[in-house]
Amino acid sequence: MSSFRKIEVKRIAGALGAEIHGADLRKALADETVAEIRRAFLEHLVVFFRDQELTPPQFMAFARRMGTPIEYPFVKGIAGFPEMIEVKKLEHERHNFGGVWHSDTAYLEVPPMASMLLAREIPPVGGDTLFANQHAALDAMPKALRSRLEGRMGIHSAKRAYAPEGTYGADDKGRSMDIRPSTAAEAVQLHPIIRRHPETGREGVFSCFGYIIGIEGMPAEESTPLLLELYQWQSREEFQYRHKWKPSMLLMWDNRSVLHAATGGYDGYDRILHRTTIAASP
Repeated sequence: MSSFRKIEVKRIAGALGAEIHGADLRKALADETVAEIRRAFLEHLVVFFRDQELTPPQFMAFARRMGTPIEYPFVKGIAGFPEMIEVKKLEHERHNFGGVWHSDTAYLEVPPMASMLLAREIPPVGGDTLFANQHAALDAMPKALRSRLEGRMGIHSAKRAYAPEGTYGADDKGRSMDIRPSTAAEAVQLHPIIRRHPETGREGVFSCFGYIIGIEGMPAEESTPLLLELYQWQSREEFQYRHKWKPSMLLMWDNRSVLHAATGGYDGYDRILHRTTIAASP
């Protein structure tokens, strides 16, 4: 277990996840404190802070200490803060944003380092976020499945979600979020399905069915069942941590190491969070 001088880190679950105490994110943080937060983040993959009553400028100031915030490709940022979006589901809505297992914007040429969520309004029940450790998923993967994936490149695209005929284009009636489907979502990028973490060097599975629309050099009749088998494996319960939200809680996760999925169970209540994405290091 790593030792920390400036913060206290409490492990939450066996698979991943930790709570950080001793950092007031409203204030300017010492470099040593920032370094320890990053170390805890790399070690536990998902970290969170309670009781962080942050204004949008304070939230973005902390995000910039962690890296470089970037705009979300298909959701409009809030006024004055283009790198921050509002993840919102109001009481009359029935469909979650991000309700399937995924790795954020894995379809970019350089997928991001991290995502951050700051809880603004939380329902009394439901609305948890699930995370799955993709290093653990690879470590425990059956040899037969791994051998079929080793050295393979996933074909990543946002078209199933954000193309005009995708999930958020075809059936987006009544959503309160400012989602903007586009033909730009049809672009593709290649990323290794099994890849090394650029900072820790640890191997893991990267992204999953949904943003991976195929496997380079493999016909769809072979790649689709293989990707579905992988999807079932990498989201198994033993790799998971379930995060339960409280107002003013700030959470960030390593997009290179985990999958996540939003859950429902709070119809009739509002759920509002602010989110920003942190670019990968150059």
